[in-house]
Amino acid sequence: MAAVDIVQAYVAALPGETRRLGHAEWGLTLPEASAGGHALDMSLRIEQELLRAQAFALPAQEGVEPWLLLHWNRQTRIVRLACTRSGDIWVHGDLPVAAVDEKTVDRLLGLVVEGAIAVRSYAASASSASSA
Repeated sequence: MAAVDIVQAYVAALPGETRRLGHAEWGLTLPEASAGGHALDMSLRIEQELLRAQAFALPAQEGVEPWLLLHWNRQTRIVRLACTRSGDIWVHGDLPVAAVDEKTVDRLLGLVVEGAIAVRSYAASASSASSA
């Protein structure tokens, strides 16, 4: 089965809001309860022999140290954290298309969500510490 068909079947079976944006591109929205208190918008795209996932984890805010993300990236698997010039934080992950099956898609999305929740928890702790 082609990777596009595997991802389509996986995404179609997910609960919640999902959408097919193109032949090899999908959007997902996880509800607040599943994503650390705020809805999490994610995208999946197959291009250049990779299945790529990304999620907007956190807008720029005071008290969040983007340099910490470099240290966190040393400890992650498959996914990594990134910071835009404006300070927004994103979680990205890639898998080779040849490795795509239902289990690896689930793992990739789970790790992206886990990364976003970790960033959001860190930001909440930093905010609490600075207001205390």
